[in-house]
Amino acid sequence: MALTGYDLTGRSAFVTGAASGIGRASAVLLAAAGATVHCADRDERGLLETHGLITGAGGTALVHSLDVTDRAQVGAAVTAAGDLDILAAVAGIMHTGSVLETSDDDLDRVLAVNFKGVLYACQEVARSMITRGAPGSLITMASGAVDAASPGLLCYSAAKAAVVQLTRTLATELGPRSIRVNAVAPGWIRTPMTARHDAERQHRAEAAVARMSPLGRVGRPEDVAHTVLHLASDASAFMTGQILRPNGGATMPW
Repeated sequence: MALTGYDLTGRSAFVTGAASGIGRASAVLLAAAGATVHCADRDERGLLETHGLITGAGGTALVHSLDVTDRAQVGAAVTAAGDLDILAAVAGIMHTGSVLETSDDDLDRVLAVNFKGVLYACQEVARSMITRGAPGSLITMASGAVDAASPGLLCYSAAKAAVVQLTRTLATELGPRSIRVNAVAPGWIRTPMTARHDAERQHRAEAAVARMSPLGRVGRPEDVAHTVLHLASDASAFMTGQILRPNGGATMPW
């Protein structure tokens, strides 16, 4: 018997952060599963590259240039996208620095992208789903940084912890309307955001991370994208308020 749980034919997805990394991999995979994918990012060149990857493989994609920290821009893009069944709120930025070095500007910038950007997308897409009376799946992007002390990552880990709480709260509030809300908390994934060092230092950093994983490697964007696909699909129809951790076993919280 054919497996149909991952078939997204006829469905529409909105993916933020789609210009690169996990967002791009998620957009490409959702399109490969049959969804029409609305790719959103402020990096217009990266968006066009993602669009080309999807359409070149026979998929359907549209692009929305926007800043996720601007509620009006997010709302306008969601309205333009029309009926949506899936949200993958992936857009995020990294900040490193000790607690004592953290400035108001650092905190405001990271919270604006990594928390408010997720909140705005969830609010706008959920309102659209409720108006239609349609079921749906909202997928947020947390981080393995919420599972352990993360020296040097105060702003980032605090914003991602807020995303976890947002996910649980929304899952409780939207469940009666058949809207599922789940989070993905990746471990170290090789993306442009994690490439913060020169080649030699980057290699040492990744080797250290790989030693923490029973699988002995760092993650790839596609590893996370498959988790996003699972949460977007009917294969996870009885799953909400959960945090899935594609992290190679680097942490194993109960």
